[in-house]
Amino acid sequence: MSDTNQSPLQLQPLLQRAAWLRKLYFTRAAFSFLWVALAFTVAKGSPVVATVLLVVYPAWDALANLWDARMTGGAKANPTQVLNAWISALVTVAVAVSLGLQLQLILAIFGAWAIVAGLLQLATAIRRRKSDKGQWVMMLSGAQSALAGGFFVAQQGSAAPVVQTFAGYAGVGAVYFLISGLVILFRKSKGGAGGLASEEA
Repeated sequence: MSDTNQSPLQLQPLLQRAAWLRKLYFTRAAFSFLWVALAFTVAKGSPVVATVLLVVYPAWDALANLWDARMTGGAKANPTQVLNAWISALVTVAVAVSLGLQLQLILAIFGAWAIVAGLLQLATAIRRRKSDKGQWVMMLSGAQSALAGGFFVAQQGSAAPVVQTFAGYAGVGAVYFLISGLVILFRKSKGGAGGLASEEA
């Protein structure tokens, strides 16, 4: 049942959380769009830039998940984000080591990471679906990430360009984050505090 009689004091945390998630989703979308743009332009002619991009992406994901957990109740309330952050940090190290040793394992590493990270994102969105808006988009994003991870693993050993192959995945993820942020923004502009309260499960 929806509770439309919440006081302004009760609604304030909901509004703050919605504003925070909107900021997070827009920030993640902007980062990914920039990453994709660099992958399809500068990185094509610069192995150094390509290497930096491959290391930076999982590192940023780790920071973003920690940022998310900290701003939405802390580590105990967000075990999936914290686990996702640790996994992304380990992937950052694995990618750096693989590149440094010139091992041809990048797509396999990114594929395994995309599968696990996607499932954790899906779990996070399911947990949040009753309290936060835009989570149906994050559920789709998590499922798509897991499927894309299987594709990356299958591509391992092929002649596919690693950065550009992964850029397609990053671009789709950016769109999902953008849509989630827009869903929250649209709900706020249409209903304001009353809209957020009336939509609560």
